[in-house]
Amino acid sequence: MANNLAWLDEAWQKVNDKVKRTSKKIGPNFPHASLNGSYQLEAPSWWTAGFWPGLLWLVYRETKDESFREIAEQCEEKLDRVITDYYKLDHDMGFMWTLTSVARYKLLGEEDSKRRGLLVANLLMGRFNAKGNYIRAWNPWFEGDDNSGLAIIDCLMNLPLLFWATEITGDPRYSIVAKKHGETVLEHFIRKDGSVHHIIRFDPETGERVEAIGGQGFASESAWSRGAAWAVYGLSLLYKHTNEEKYLQATKNVSHFFIANLPEDDVPHWDFRLPENITKHRDSSAGAIAACGLLLLADQVSSTEAGIYKEAGTKILKSLYENYGAWENEQEDGLILEGTSHYPEGKNIDVPLIYGDYYFVEGLATLKGNRELFW
Repeated sequence: MANNLAWLDEAWQKVNDKVKRTSKKIGPNFPHASLNGSYQLEAPSWWTAGFWPGLLWLVYRETKDESFREIAEQCEEKLDRVITDYYKLDHDMGFMWTLTSVARYKLLGEEDSKRRGLLVANLLMGRFNAKGNYIRAWNPWFEGDDNSGLAIIDCLMNLPLLFWATEITGDPRYSIVAKKHGETVLEHFIRKDGSVHHIIRFDPETGERVEAIGGQGFASESAWSRGAAWAVYGLSLLYKHTNEEKYLQATKNVSHFFIANLPEDDVPHWDFRLPENITKHRDSSAGAIAACGLLLLADQVSSTEAGIYKEAGTKILKSLYENYGAWENEQEDGLILEGTSHYPEGKNIDVPLIYGDYYFVEGLATLKGNRELFW
């Protein structure tokens, strides 16, 4: 344990030092992937907009460095115009406002953040398809595109916004929608072996399942590792918010699959089922996400089981720190290397990703003893 604490304290200090430097460069903007050492900035409407301010809130919570708070608040204010630009809003509202408005409200109790969070929770709830019991993913990508029947595994991480809205208002409608979507995930997304589908298409009129789609995984029946990671963490959060046994069992199932398929250094390849002729790039972001889910799961099971999940999550984070960190490279904005965003489209492969950085820092904070989650 002493060795664990030694690397953890060292890792946290290096995160703090690096974020102090990069925050001056990135400022109140919205990074996504780091190319040639520099984080590329996206529009505030892009799904990753919450991760940079969320990361700043994590470090602020520990350090009380006012420069981090100021930048995070400016990011949140910039997101206001996304709320009014209705056409840009999709299922990822939870990612965006949980890590900005909900985080700020939980830390500082600011009323304007509470108002933003509740407004967006209503907009997210409006995407629920009552026939298929799913929250619709995305909007049309081009004229004539119809993706009204699509739901994705990632959306599990948007559900905590709805649970928070019920907690704040006492209105159960939000949590009812979240649980209905969760039940659909159990029925249609999780395979018996614990692997997951990325995308399921439903008939939006009848709610019937039409097909499974590979999405960002290699194929419809492969095992995209970040999808598995979203399931590990998302289902663990569902159990946290509902205390329903079915979510605990599902979390264990996907967690065992994830752990069993990790390579020797405990950082996953981008898909767990790849043909021999396909390069097995790592996805450090999948490792960081899953580590957070495993640590939460460890807190929710008996002491006899907890060690399995805590050890697995800790080993992933330790490997990310020791083998994938960019701590001494001042020409690199990212914290951890070798994330793979979208291999099928050839986008952002073997680069730092802002959500990988965020979950890595959240995982460190959890290991340091801070159990309060923005989710």
